Amino acid sequence: MPECQNCGTFVTDAYARVFTPRGVDNPRVCPDCRDKIRDGAEIRNARSTRNQ
Repeated sequence: MPECQNCGTFVTDAYARVFTPRGVDNPRVCPDCRDKIRDGAEIRNARSTRNQ
């Protein structure tokens, strides 16, 4: 099962397929990560807290 490289949270196969490059099984960041966000093809620190 795929899991986030940043926080270790389980992610679905569909999420991993959409948000990871070919040949990578686990996404670098997921929706549960409060300290990191996707910015295009890059991952960066969040500039503000995310409401969850």
